[in-house]
Parts: sequence; structure tokens; C-alpha cells
Amino acid sequence: MLWSLLKILVFVVIVGLLAMGAGYLMESSGGVQITALGLEITLSPLQSVIALGVLVFAVWLGLKLLGLLIATLKFINGDETALSRYFDRSREQRGYQALADGLMALASGEGRIALAKARKAEKLLNKPELTNLLVAQAAEMTGDTKKAAETYKKLVSDPATRFVGVRGILKQKLAEGDEETARKLAEKALQLKPRHEETQDVLLNLQTKAQDWAGARSTLTAKLKAGYLPRDVYRRRDAVLALSEARDILDESATVEQQERAIEANRLSPDLVPAAAMAARAYIAKGKPRAATKILKKAWEAQPHPDLAHAFAEIVPDETPEERIKRFATLTRIHPDHPETRLIRAELNIVAEDFPEARRALGDLVEKGADARAYTLMAAIERGEGASDAVVQGWLAKALNAPRGPQWVCENCHDIHAEWAPVCSTCHSFDTLSWQRPKTPEIATATGVHMLPLIVGALEDQSDAVEEAEIEDAEAPEAIEPEPEGAAAPDEGGAEPVPEDTGKTA
Repeated sequence: MLWSLLKILVFVVIVGLLAMGAGYLMESSGGVQITALGLEITLSPLQSVIALGVLVFAVWLGLKLLGLLIATLKFINGDETALSRYFDRSREQRGYQALADGLMALASGEGRIALAKARKAEKLLNKPELTNLLVAQAAEMTGDTKKAAETYKKLVSDPATRFVGVRGILKQKLAEGDEETARKLAEKALQLKPRHEETQDVLLNLQTKAQDWAGARSTLTAKLKAGYLPRDVYRRRDAVLALSEARDILDESATVEQQERAIEANRLSPDLVPAAAMAARAYIAKGKPRAATKILKKAWEAQPHPDLAHAFAEIVPDETPEERIKRFATLTRIHPDHPETRLIRAELNIVAEDFPEARRALGDLVEKGADARAYTLMAAIERGEGASDAVVQGWLAKALNAPRGPQWVCENCHDIHAEWAPVCSTCHSFDTLSWQRPKTPEIATATGVHMLPLIVGALEDQSDAVEEAEIEDAEAPEAIEPEPEGAAAPDEGGAEPVPEDTGKTA
């Protein structure tokens, strides 16, 4: 507001000064007298000033016309002149305008208009480093992938636009599903721009899908050096990749190098359950049970997990149930009230046939947030204590309808996995599996079947016992009453006819 007022005041002052000057010239005497060719012209002071201005403008216009005439003659003669440069500037302006219109059409989703403007800009500017990218993206938007691929190849041939061309072809290969070629292109793009974050992410994803764990670790290190990854996240993911390299540790063909990678994975991330279990098995294979125990205890302190308990049991595989309970005390005294600890203690006591202690180990876990595994253990305890089939079947029925407890769940797509994996099999995301209770309907369980052999074995044992008792009752001499007179004769084999099964159990 103040600035506008100031400009108005300045304008008024200038007009006032001009008016004062004109008035002074009109009131003053004298003037200019011009005599030429017998013609005498007398001008007043004001007329003299106006005539001077007209003369200056005429001289300037004459010089411009003379320059235009000379430029026209040179243009006709074939020389580059201001006239040709004028037309070039006009052409360039129209080309840049077409380029700007093409970018706006591309941003608006108008692919055909963008492609037309891009072609016009390509003709007018003759600068492929500017127009080729617009042509390629517009062609992709209109579905002309062939034209886009040809244009990206032109970008690759120019060192200034090589990265853009490689990146464009990379995206095309990803859209086509050609992940092998896409991975090679991503490696090439990362060589051109080692600090490009998007290319690092794409290459890391492709390498993990292809199980190129060594290459993925190199890319992960590049992300750390570029500053795109916190150090704690880097250590965790590097541990996952090192663990993936050593996944064959349980095979008979596992090498010492694979065992060392499993140990390295545990060193990088001690709380990673699969790494701890695998490293413990590596130490067991080396005959170092103390080192295996130390690793499992440290991991159990971070998070009790059934895989850790299984690995701990493998340290001494041929011990008695009582010896195993005593040795497991080094684990169970850590987080004694944790549900996993209580379930492990109950399972150990069931195997040792100490069913009252198994019931005490479960405590109120059955009433508070019980899952299928706890109900299954309760069925085993009831079976061991001689409860009726109805009681046992009641607990098993609860187990069928109960939640399956913590499992390996993908944090990205929430898919449930029976075992840990570095890459989700559904959404192919890397390092997204965590041990938690599923929030989605469950299909499979990773832990609910652990007690199934025990339950089935107990039921089979009781069934066999009932069958043996029935056979003994049938074959006992005192169980056969004397035949009354007039009774039907027995079969040729001497056995009585077996009555039909009425569904009742003796």
C-alpha cells in the first residue's frame, strides 16, 4: 500500500516538473532559426525541444533500417546474420514452449498431447538430451513401449543421459517381470550413480528375491555409506543376510564357512532368534556346547522362543527326561513367568510323566489368554492323570477353536509363515517377519503341532489297551455262559455269532 502511494507521488512530481519546464519554455523569448535552400524556419524554445526529439528518433530509426538492409543482403548472400539469429531465437522459443506444454500435459496425464508436444519440441530444438526423456515418458503413458524403449536406448548412448536411459529400461523390465535383466541393469545404474537411493532399494529387493545374499550385503553397505540407513537397522539387516547365507548349516554338506556365517549373523544381531538357533547348532557341530548354551541364553533373555528351546535340547540329545528338566533350568529361570517358559516347563514335565508339576507349570495360563498349544498340553495332562475321554476331548475341542499363539507374521502383508524366512513369500518384502500373535484369521500354526505326536500316541495307547481288554474278555473261558437247550449251533469254527455293534462301550 505504501509502495503504491510512493509510486503515485513520484509520477505526480515528474508530470509537475515537465509541466513547469514546458511553461518556462513557452514564456521565454528567443528560439532557433533555420535557413536552408532559401527557406527560413523560426522555432520557439518549446518547438526547438520537440524538433530535437523528433530528430533523434529519426536518426535511430534510420540506423536500424540501414542495419536491417545490410542483414538482409547478407542473409541473401548466405551469411549468418542477425536476421537468421532472429529466426533461430523464434524457433527456439517455440521449441521451449512446446517442451513446457509437453511437460504440463505429461503431469496432467494427457499422454497423446504430451507425445505430440514432445515431437514438436524435438523438431524445433534439436536437443535430444532435453526432448528424448519427454518422448519416452509420453510414449510409456500412451502404451507405446516399443517407442519408449527405442528412446531410452538413445539416452543410453549419450554419456550425459546414460543413467536416465538405464533407469528407464530398468523400470520397463520390472514391469515385464524380467527380474534377472532388471537386476543387471540396476547394478549398472548403481555403478553410474552409487549414491542413488531408489536404485539401491530396487537392487537390494531384486538381490534378495534372487537369493544373492553376498550382493545384497554389498548393496546394504552402500546404503549405509550413503547415509540412507541407520547403523542399528544396518546391523540387523546385515545379520539377516548373513543368516540367509548360512541357511544350509543343517545339511550334511554344510561347510565350515557356512558355520562361521551363522555365528557371524548371531554376533551382528544377538536377539535374532533364527540366527541364535543356527549359531548354536554350528557350535554343537563343532563340539562346543558351552558356546551354544551361552548364545541361546542370551537370545532367550531377549525373547523366549520355541526354536531356542529346540536348539537347547539338541545340545544333549540322549539325556533322560529328568536330566533335561534339570538342564533346562538355566533357561526357565530366565523370564519364569513368560508364557513360552511356562509352556516349555509343562511340556518337559509331561514327557517326564510328572503331570501334577506340569499342571503347576501352566498355572493360570489356561484361563488367561490361552492358545491352542496350552489347551493341547492340558489335554495331555488330563490324559496322563487318567481323566475320561470326554474331558480330554473337551480340551482338544478348545484347542481347535483357540488362537494358534505367536507365529512368524509379515509386518507388511500380515501373511502367516510356518517358519522364519528372510523374504516374505507373499509380498516379497525383505526382513519383515516378526514373532507375534496374528491379527488376521489363521490358517496354519508353527507351534500347535509340537505336542501332536504325544497326544496321538496317548490316544493310540489307550485304544490298544481297550482293544486288548475286549479281546481278553471275549477269550476268557468264564466269560462264555453254558448254552441253553435249543440254542443255535455254533459255526464250523466253533465261535459264537458276534452280535452287532450297538455303539456302546463296555
